[in-house]
Formats: sequence, C-alpha cells, structure tokens
Amino acid sequence: MVAELVRGQNHPLPRTRLEILVSAEVPVLVAAALGDEGGRVQEGHGIAHHGAPVLPGIEVPRAAAAEHRLSADLGELSEAVHRVTVLLALPGPAARFGATAAPRTTVTDADGTEIVRFTLAGLDAESAVVALELYRRQGGWKVRAVGQGYAEGLTALLADLGLPGAREVAEAMHEAGRLGAALAADPPKTPPSEAGPVDYTHPVRQASPQPQPQPQPQPVAGDAPGWSMEERLYNQVWGMFEDLARSTAALRSAADFAAARLDRELEEALADPRARIGGAGDAARKAAQAKHDELMGRAQAAHDRDLAQLTAEAEVVEPALPPAYARWDSPVWHGHRMPTEVPQAVRLGDLHLPESASLRIPMLVRLPLERGLWVDSGATPADFTDSAERRRLALEVAVALAARLLAVHPVGEFSVEVIDPAGAGAGPLGALTRTGALTGPPARGTAGVAQALESLTRRVDLVRMAIGGGATEALPEGFDTARRLLMVNDFPQGFDDRALTRLRFLADEGPAAGVHLLLVADRADGGEYGPLLDPLWRSLTRLTPSPDDHFADPWVGHAWTFEPSLPPSGGAVLQQVLSKVAAARIKGR
Repeated sequence: MVAELVRGQNHPLPRTRLEILVSAEVPVLVAAALGDEGGRVQEGHGIAHHGAPVLPGIEVPRAAAAEHRLSADLGELSEAVHRVTVLLALPGPAARFGATAAPRTTVTDADGTEIVRFTLAGLDAESAVVALELYRRQGGWKVRAVGQGYAEGLTALLADLGLPGAREVAEAMHEAGRLGAALAADPPKTPPSEAGPVDYTHPVRQASPQPQPQPQPQPVAGDAPGWSMEERLYNQVWGMFEDLARSTAALRSAADFAAARLDRELEEALADPRARIGGAGDAARKAAQAKHDELMGRAQAAHDRDLAQLTAEAEVVEPALPPAYARWDSPVWHGHRMPTEVPQAVRLGDLHLPESASLRIPMLVRLPLERGLWVDSGATPADFTDSAERRRLALEVAVALAARLLAVHPVGEFSVEVIDPAGAGAGPLGALTRTGALTGPPARGTAGVAQALESLTRRVDLVRMAIGGGATEALPEGFDTARRLLMVNDFPQGFDDRALTRLRFLADEGPAAGVHLLLVADRADGGEYGPLLDPLWRSLTRLTPSPDDHFADPWVGHAWTFEPSLPPSGGAVLQQVLSKVAAARIKGR
C-alpha cells in the first residue's frame, strides 16, 4: 500500500530503480543534488538540472513544466554519494509557492508501483524548496519527506547544501530554464522519418506483478560511512539522532494537522444551528473524530515502526562503542588500556525525547573541544533537589567528564588542573586527588585562583604567538605540549575582576591553544556582575546534573532532554580507570 508521508517522515525503499513524479499547478524547475554523508554537495557537477540533466544514476527533466518525471538508479551512484536531494524552484523572479496549489511528489519503482506520496503543504513566500531526500541507511536506501522552503530562492538552498559558487550555479540553472521554456514554446521541426516509435504503454499501470514488501534490514554496528570503525560508529550515532528527530517531527506535524482539521470540521458541522440538534450533528462530529483518529493511528504506527528499528539499532551499537563513546557501565571500561591516538569524539551524556523516552541517543562532541563546558549547579523548575546536593551532583558530573577525558587521551597528551577556592569540593574531587590524576593539588583561595589563571594565560599567549608566527618549534625547550583542562568549582567565589577577565580570555582563546574550560557554577551566584558575565555563559556548552530539556537538534529544533553520563552508584570503575591513568603517567616518565 502506498504510504502518505508528512514532513520529516521517512520510509524504506524496496528497490533502487525509481521514478519521482512531480506535479504542480505552475511550471517548476526540478533538480537533484548528489551529496556526501552530511548531505553537502562538493562541486557544481554534483547537481543534475535541466541544463545538465544526466549524471550517473540520475536523470532529470530538461525544461520547466507542471508535470515532471525524474529517474534514479541508486545502484549506479558512486559510493561517495550518500544523499540525493530533490529540489524544486519557481523560474519567475517574483514567484512564490504560496500563490499556487501545493506541489505533489510521488515515488514509484521502475514498474510504476507507487511507494510513497508527499504533498508539500504549508509553503508561503518560498520560491525554492527541498522536496525529498533519498539517503543510504544500514546498507539500504530510504526516502524522507523534507518540504524545507527558502524565501531567498535557489541560491540560498544551494548554499545550504554546502555548494561552492551557489549563486553562479543557481543563475546557470535559471538561464537554462529560460532557454528550455523558449524551445518548448517554439520547438524545432523533426522530420517524420526521424521520429521514434509511439509508446502507447500507460506511464504508471504495468502488467508486472506487485512487489512484495521487503523486511527491514537487520541493524549492524558500524555500517555508516567512515575510514575507521570509530568514525563509522560516530556517524551511525548521528544518523540515529537525525532519524529520531525527523520521525518525531513527522508525528508532531501529523498531530497538529489532525487537531487543526478536527477543529475546522467540528466548527463547520456546528455552523448550521439546525445541525446542533438531532442526528446530523452527531454524525458529523463522529465522522470528524474518526478521520482524526485514523490519521493519528497511521502517524503513530509509522513512528512506532521507526522507533522499533532505531531501538534495535541501539541495542547492537551501544555494546560496540569504544570507551570514549561508551557508558560508564559498559564492559569496555573494565579492560581499558590507555590509547595511542586521540579519539574522534567523547560522550557527554544521553539525549531523548518524550515520545521515545526509552531510547537514549549518545551525545557525542568532537575532540579537541571547541567550546568550554559548564555544569549548571543552579536550580531548575523541574528539579527539587536542595542547593548543597545539587552542587555536589554537578561536581560529580564534572569529575566523571574529566576522568573520561584523561582516560581516552594518550599518556602525556592531556592533563587536568582544578580551582576550588573554598575547598568545598573536596569530597567529589577525592577521586582525582587520591589517585594522583591531577597535575597538582587544587588551587585554593584568591591567591591560588590568581596564580593558576596567570600561568594558563601566559601559556595561551605563548602558544598563540608561536602558532601565529608559524614557529611552533621555537617554543621553550621542555615545554609541555599536553592539552589542559581547567576545572573551576564554585565559580565565581574567589574571583576578582582581574581573574574574571583572565577566565573570559581562556574561554575564548584557550581551545585553539590547547586549554579547555570546565566550569561548575550556578549562574545566579554571578548575578552581582550583571551582564558582564553573559558572554562567558553563552560561550560554554551547558550541562546539567539531572535531566533537563535544553538542547535543540540542528534539523527540526526539538527540545531534547539531556542526562549526564555518570558511573554506576557504588561501583569502583571510576577509581580503577583513574588509577590506570596515574600509573601510565608514572611509567611514561
């Protein structure tokens, strides 16, 4: 049965030879962009359009028209192509999709059997739109209904795909469209002897048997693109993150549409006073509710199908994750050995959505850290933990992060310094101090804060000058090139104006010079400084010691709930890992 998709929803493709039918009220330009695993198009010849309609595996129409047929043979695409983005554009300078009926797209197999349909509803001032994406997933292909419009036109759309020279390519496509329209209005005469045979076969109905539904492929850990297993797992986790975001967006979009249609139909049914009494009004209300329930049932079933597939994938991916990506309760930590290379990323915690609370997606961030981290020890509306307990939990999160970073870097390439002005964090910090994992004891008091910040500031200045002058070999003999993590507890206690200035300098300039910031703080404690600290808070990635929905994904902007990554309560894994870090450091001296 053909699937009716809503925006954000995806569907597996049972075949690799496909046709995409586009129907619009006015002539539109149709093109297909071939992208890498991130959907980015590297060069202009990665786009098939009416001026250059044929690429390996892709053929698009040769002129603007109201009806189009795009052919795709996904099996013929280069292995470097992971996404085929189907886009539509209006050729007129002042045209907009909101002034016409919504375009419709249908994906069929080579026999004409319909697989999915998608109506691009809700467009207004946009003159270009990404209609569909065909993308690789777990060794197969899927189609996603996108419907992302661009009021700035084709140039903005192509720039969003990462295409160099987007404006020039867009102008060339529009020019080719104008030439195609001129030829269509006055076509060259073809001698009868050169005309091909007339094909009377119906373009959709064929005599071939209906294909049987294909089972979902079994998940495999590391089936995403990448040069190493670690990179493939990283890309696979991000693929799961995106799929869950899109599937949830489709469910929410269907719910909004169904509710709005139900309200409209109930209002229309009750507009006639005579329908408010008797059986006619009841019948109309029941019919409207039945349509609402039927649409929501289909949307929920599609989401449940996606969720089941992603859950199955998570069950095989999670056990295969290396230490940098793994939960603290993973067996990989018990046999952990110090690595010889810096990992691609590190796990900060887990993310989930209310529609799929049981499915956790690892929150991975690239290394080296481009932004500092802030573990928020302040109260939130959903958290009733008392202040002292919340501060302790926040510091435990910071200690676990510091321990993970120490454990996943090669010996001698990463170190941790701590500022604890009042000594309030002695308990949670004990895991670091007892094992000797720190470079020295935590800095205490105003003088200790000033001394630690001055030393790191000089270090950053020295490295910046060496890098800026292209003379990194000129660094002093014996200079420790290891990256540093500065953990600050109970900020801004013990900080004067000069110390604040240095801390902001480290937050902004430190990452590029190998100095990273991990702040444990309640923003309310810095209220006396007013807006002075606002740039500091904005420059840091905020984490919380208890679940909080404050992260937004880059695709549809959902509010994701973050849960920190903590060792099992009562376990000894953190102490064991830090002891290995300290022993490896002593051995390497």
